[in-house]
Amino acid sequence: MLLKKGDMVKVIAGREKEKTGKILKTIAERDRVVVEKINLVKRHRKPDAKGKGGIVEKESSLHVSNVMLLCGKCNTGVRIGYKMLDDGKKVRVCNKCKEILDV
Repeated sequence: MLLKKGDMVKVIAGREKEKTGKILKTIAERDRVVVEKINLVKRHRKPDAKGKGGIVEKESSLHVSNVMLLCGKCNTGVRIGYKMLDDGKKVRVCNKCKEILDV
């Protein structure tokens, strides 16, 4: 998977199109990501020993093909490439402006 936890992404398809947010969780085996305050769903929760019940809103996952990584320099959704540095480290780069995305 090209995306990591903490990356800023832009939604490019679906109900939440054009919104941006930070990745909270990646689910690599299903090619899905959970993005902060995007794709909210309501769940009914029964009261238990931990807390009271009610209707809870939480983020649902999106397929990784419906989001694009935001480049800090371009400030748009971009495709990701890879580049080997002189010290042998492999880093992600923006295919538009060739800016290194990994800090």
